[in-house]
Amino acid sequence: MRSGVHCKRSAWVAGGVAAVLLGSAAPLRAQAQLRFGDSTRANYSELHEGLVEGKPAADTLVAILRSTSPSQLWRRARQALADQRPWIDAIEALTRLAELRDPASADTARAWRAGIEAGTLKAPPGVDVSDLVPALHAVTLEQQRATRGDAALLGDLLARVPAGNYDLGDAWISGRLGAGASDSLSARFLAEPNRQLRIRYLTLLSFSTDPKLIPLFKRIYISPDSVGIPPQLAIRASDGLLWIGTRASLKALLDARAAARARGIYNDPKLNHAELDFLANDSTYVLARTGRWLVDWIGRLKD
Repeated sequence: MRSGVHCKRSAWVAGGVAAVLLGSAAPLRAQAQLRFGDSTRANYSELHEGLVEGKPAADTLVAILRSTSPSQLWRRARQALADQRPWIDAIEALTRLAELRDPASADTARAWRAGIEAGTLKAPPGVDVSDLVPALHAVTLEQQRATRGDAALLGDLLARVPAGNYDLGDAWISGRLGAGASDSLSARFLAEPNRQLRIRYLTLLSFSTDPKLIPLFKRIYISPDSVGIPPQLAIRASDGLLWIGTRASLKALLDARAAARARGIYNDPKLNHAELDFLANDSTYVLARTGRWLVDWIGRLKD
């Protein structure tokens, strides 16, 4: 990742608009988006810079994502807390634990979160144990999906969005919900007159893998002005297309980038970063998150 371990969403939201909604970088406090080894979708990792097949970091990630043993995953997380494994391993293990929906894991996650809040659960020097809070929240939320259902969780989240009372655990879960979650969020995004809330809904949408969102994300990237989004935050649309990760979504991103360049919507030098213009920086972002250029993935993936 750029400047150490970071997350594309940057920080978790609690009671307001955090760095995640402003597009700035901050230390990792995230429930991570991770995908590796899916032949129909591009690799994706927020926790690694240019993750490459066959390298140790990739092998570790694959082992974690394929694990079906909650006890082994909790052991990895505990070892990371004890500074016996990289801190990234704890985030990866908790992400996988959330996916497994193990009832006992939800109880452990609540206990860990209580320990963090009480100051009794410690992290190694140089890292913040509160990095784990959204991931622990995701573990309990996935268990709630199993008992309460997707519609209940969606309704609960939508009620909290206006006040900003949600975190990246909620956002990660929102991308996994059925019950018309992407339809509800996109409708609210398009109808919302308040720009701050539009940005929140767009950020939540960028966690979804629903291919129905491809045309909307493409429109946002080409014409952020048409939906009242500042140009710098059109990166959320790029996030969304990249996380969907199919050949169709990646081709849409490539086409949107060409159309945006023709429009000149990102020509403002204030949008430049690290001596790259907005579009060139977005291109390198794809390489950093997926390990390959867009054209390479488009050539490799099947429709």
